[in-house]
Amino acid sequence: MKNRPSLSSRKPRKSPKAPSRRDFLTSSAAAAATFTIVPSSVLAQNGHTAPGNKLNIAAIGAGGIARHNLNQCRDENIVALADVDQKQAARTYEALPDAARYVDFRDMLEKEDKNIDAVLIATPDHVHAVAAVAAMQMGKHVYVQKPLSRTVSEARRLQEVAREKKVITQMGNQGHSGEGIRLICEWIWAGAIGQVREVHAWTNRPVWPQGIVRPSEALPVPDTLDWDLWLGPSPYRDYHPIYAPFNWRGWWDFGTGALGDMACHILDPVFWALKLGSPVRVEAHSSPCISANQYDRGSFFADCDDCCPLSSLVRFEYPARGDMSPVKLTWYDGGLMPERPRELEPGRRMGDSDGGVLFVGDKGKLMCGCYARGPRLIPDSAMRAFNRPGKTLARVPGGQDGHEKDWIAACKEGRQPSSNFDVSVPLTEGILLGCAAIRYGKPLEWDGDTMTVTNEPDANALIHHDYRRGWSI
Repeated sequence: MKNRPSLSSRKPRKSPKAPSRRDFLTSSAAAAATFTIVPSSVLAQNGHTAPGNKLNIAAIGAGGIARHNLNQCRDENIVALADVDQKQAARTYEALPDAARYVDFRDMLEKEDKNIDAVLIATPDHVHAVAAVAAMQMGKHVYVQKPLSRTVSEARRLQEVAREKKVITQMGNQGHSGEGIRLICEWIWAGAIGQVREVHAWTNRPVWPQGIVRPSEALPVPDTLDWDLWLGPSPYRDYHPIYAPFNWRGWWDFGTGALGDMACHILDPVFWALKLGSPVRVEAHSSPCISANQYDRGSFFADCDDCCPLSSLVRFEYPARGDMSPVKLTWYDGGLMPERPRELEPGRRMGDSDGGVLFVGDKGKLMCGCYARGPRLIPDSAMRAFNRPGKTLARVPGGQDGHEKDWIAACKEGRQPSSNFDVSVPLTEGILLGCAAIRYGKPLEWDGDTMTVTNEPDANALIHHDYRRGWSI
């Protein structure tokens, strides 16, 4: 199939100036305090759905996590589905037999324009930005799986278009709608552990191949897969099952590794509770790649520019924010873990099975699991003695399980849900800077206002995204 320009690029346009980090921080602070009210006419601008009625939703990506997302939207009208992999999408097609089916999401957006209010995007990372921008430029509200993009410049572009089109947005980091993240914010803001100057966060990922060299053989493409469309804006690669349908997360062409996959969940309470913006410095240390493929037992190690490392340790430095002190945040993956705190009683697990966060304050320590689950002061005696403050943050009905429903309600009510792009883009941006530091291999000093790595000019190539011919945002 020949490449063609995306809907967003069929008319030449000048690239707009990227918004500064100061713009981002100002909007993020405002979003944390209150919701942006959007006129009801925004929802019904195409003349079909009005607030209070069922939302007409299309999905870009119908397999994998999209099945869960769509199940959470089952009380609405699912009008169309687009997926390049008919095998992966088969279960969803069976569950939603009345939804129109497409292979190319651009065809779906064009032909179903008047039938769609909102678009759910659950594709591999490399397609998130091109799909979301195309949908938003047509005035559609969007729910985009995490991370929002593969590069910092893509993340900035998403927020810019969302603001321009005044659409309702939500990132798929469901823990942001949960109870745990709100408790952590309320406790830290009430001074439960004093000033927080140090944070450690970890995950059990990757649970897919990483740290390997790209395969050299080209294998036959399955009849059920449109490989050219699966590649989308990324460079052409010969088909191999090491990329699709699942293991794409371990390759920089398509994914963002363990950090990009899980930090939008695990670091979310850190960003919100500590009111973080841009890091000023990011430094990464990671394992090398194995030259043999994942099934061999080769012991020779080589540099690897294509594949995410098997394990990494990333240090972020954040400046003071208002009355909050500077913070050093350390991320661990691939089996690496922070030192076990002395305050944690023998036999108690650090975090949970997916990872966790340890906040180190000058008056105590707070620990939680992935998605901000189960926050507790440690030791347990400190938790028992803690006089909990009142609940000051609005709760989402259904908590973590209500994340998609809150986006739907926000579309109907003309407000922004809590993980809208003014909140989730800065979170995503910091994480993607960590990915850039892993790839570059040297410490990066970051100026968020100018969106520039100041000490290593060559590293700025990792901040932006070069698209394959026929694709753009």
